[in-house]
Amino acid sequence: MSTFLRLSLHIKFPLSSIAGSRQIHMTNSLLELRKLARVRCVDNSAIGKQAMAEGRPPKIIHVYNKKAIATIGDKVLCTVKGEMKKAIVVGVKKHQRHGIPRSDTNNIVFIDDNGTPLGTRILAPIPMLLRKVLKEKTIAKGADYTKVLAIASRFV
Repeated sequence: MSTFLRLSLHIKFPLSSIAGSRQIHMTNSLLELRKLARVRCVDNSAIGKQAMAEGRPPKIIHVYNKKAIATIGDKVLCTVKGEMKKAIVVGVKKHQRHGIPRSDTNNIVFIDDNGTPLGTRILAPIPMLLRKVLKEKTIAKGADYTKVLAIASRFV
């Protein structure tokens, strides 16, 4: 009986198996838009439609703010079909403050360097808050982001 106790005390579990199970656990922080997050293109640009049809959605590779977490109205750099394109976030899945609508998916609209959208229509409803945010960023940054609002047909 004493040999059994000695053997059971010397059994060691690898720490990688315990730590690995914790890394897989889903939390609310994974709903944020950070680097390498996959997003859905909701405009009718050719590159966005083709990537979504092939099942290879755009992936965020850079967020243009200090926190590196994108919210509604932030500019991000995405990779799509081997090219780098800038985009505006128009819908996020993470939990929002009171009065800000929460989307089912993380949505973006592709833009040029001067803020002109690549598509001619936005196919998903976008929040009314985006009007205020994009008008402030248009004045501060110099690029005209209000053109994104002009091609939107539905607001929430």
